[in-house]
Amino acid sequence: MAPEHTATETTLDVREIDGPPFDDIVAALESLAADERLRLIAPFEPKPLYEVLEARGFIHESERHDDVWHVRIEHA
Repeated sequence: MAPEHTATETTLDVREIDGPPFDDIVAALESLAADERLRLIAPFEPKPLYEVLEARGFIHESERHDDVWHVRIEHA
């Protein structure tokens, strides 16, 4: 049995960004390698982002922990 490969994960906490985080998110996605995953931490569910992710060839999984959203993003 082959060893299981786990993706390298980078975290982007948009709660720490002053102003709209969209450009920061896009920059993080553009630098994401094929075997990497981005964990986005936001104070709200970033619903408008989901369509952008799909259009750019990414898949996502969202979870809410208390009042904070964690969105795991990776290449489809």
